[in-house]
Amino acid sequence: MPGQQTPGQARVIDPVLTTVARGYQHPDAVGGHLFPDVDVPARGGKVIEFDKTDFKKFNTVRAPGAKMEEVQFGHVGKDYAINDHGITGKTPIELMEEASAVPGIDLGKRAATGALNILALEKEREQAKLATTAANFDAAHVSALAGNSRWDNAASDPSQDIAAGVEKIRSAIGMRPNTAIIGGKVYDKALKHHPKIIDRIKHTSRDSVTAEILATLWDIKKVWIGDMIAFDDDGETPEDVWGENVVLAYTQQGTIMDFGQPSFGFTYKLAGTPMVEMPYYKDDVRSWMHPVVVCYKAAIAGKDAGYLIRDVLN
Repeated sequence: MPGQQTPGQARVIDPVLTTVARGYQHPDAVGGHLFPDVDVPARGGKVIEFDKTDFKKFNTVRAPGAKMEEVQFGHVGKDYAINDHGITGKTPIELMEEASAVPGIDLGKRAATGALNILALEKEREQAKLATTAANFDAAHVSALAGNSRWDNAASDPSQDIAAGVEKIRSAIGMRPNTAIIGGKVYDKALKHHPKIIDRIKHTSRDSVTAEILATLWDIKKVWIGDMIAFDDDGETPEDVWGENVVLAYTQQGTIMDFGQPSFGFTYKLAGTPMVEMPYYKDDVRSWMHPVVVCYKAAIAGKDAGYLIRDVLN
């Protein structure tokens, strides 16, 4: 008898909508800049974590015939196990001209994109929780602000706090952070109107604080604003996904071959996902269903490459 099908073999995908899904990027999602996707062939494995071998002093001078120094980069760290995430987009037949017809590409794309938006929000929440949990960092790479040092107080100095984080990362991995994510509330309530920042840019041609201005001011390649909001089941209670936090990191796009390089984190994504399965009709809701599946797990690969500033607002 033939062997039992795996879940992946049992799925029949919609090739057109799956192509749409794999090219999809949520416009407000920023977590992927800290945890870029890396396609992996299996649902579990080992994280190869960064160590400081690249920056150790070696005596590379060798006498004729002498053995060369042997070096191994990175070390085997924690296990990772990819999780399946899925949700089904629905197209009621009332939106279609003919109830018996399978939804065309436009309606199918609308259903799949709605499902992808929900999955992107959940991914952002997972990445944000990982990056803003103090226990995921060494104590020296976490700064919890209090009192007048909080950024919505005019006596505070955000640029000084950022500089301290930059130096912590540089002294730990030999590279300056190239990415900063600022919670949307922090940006709106503190940085846009902070007198010390306004004073530093007043002689430029810019009349307002932007993410690009902050990147230039702090000498960080990219500053991103974490604006995504998640609502509770009641649809009324908002959760600011990035909270009152700022995260600095050195991170890089990579492949499985880059494991062990100095990068803060990755999102291990099962190759071939996301995918949109073939639509099917559901009688009880008189709708065509478009299941969307993505398999991933975000993980910190080099915690020394990150720095967390917490409790930024009063």
